[in-house]
Amino acid sequence: MVFKKMRTTGKLIIVEGIDGSGKSTQLHLLQKWLAFKGINVFKSEWNSSETVKQITSKGKKKGLLTPTTFSLLHATDFADRYERNISPLLRAGYFVLADRYIYTAFARDIVRGCNPDWVKKVYDFAVKPDVAFYFKVPVDIAVDRILIGRPKLKYYEAGMDMNLSNDPYESYRIFQGRIIEQYDELAEREGFTIIDGTLNIEEQQNLVRKAIMPLLTETRSSRARDRR
Repeated sequence: MVFKKMRTTGKLIIVEGIDGSGKSTQLHLLQKWLAFKGINVFKSEWNSSETVKQITSKGKKKGLLTPTTFSLLHATDFADRYERNISPLLRAGYFVLADRYIYTAFARDIVRGCNPDWVKKVYDFAVKPDVAFYFKVPVDIAVDRILIGRPKLKYYEAGMDMNLSNDPYESYRIFQGRIIEQYDELAEREGFTIIDGTLNIEEQQNLVRKAIMPLLTETRSSRARDRR
């Protein structure tokens, strides 16, 4: 992928993976740990822009979203968060943690039939992450985690708009399996740091912290130079 170049003193750490992979839990733990270390940290979550959320929700409820419309709404959501939070805070020296980044859009949009080159161009304003974690987990394990205590899957969440199966649970399984295929390709091409999502929470967090230690060392060295 082609990324925008931006001079920044901050660091961008992102997590990717299918629903139920454990990525959000690990990012939350990392946020608390970095804050404890005295690092200025901010977390941004996918599809959370207040400006766009209500419109997206209405479209989903009425079942009106085509793959292209779905893609553009998520791109608008991301652009709003990127311009308001991600980019300014990176320039200000923050560690910005993103619970899903543009790779989520790429994987999902491609599975829904959008043109890969078109999707890349839509997000070509984004900066490349300093570390991109991919929490890899077998689809059956991830699906079981999601379905525990969840009585009903939502229409688009289950991929019912793709006519994969009349059974929403089977459709969801097929949908997530196809997204994993996209993530596996992205992981190799983009150099993701792969975390085994079947490990226990503590083991995963130790791997995450170890992977970002060079960023902490770099940040501390930079601060020390600035004080001289």
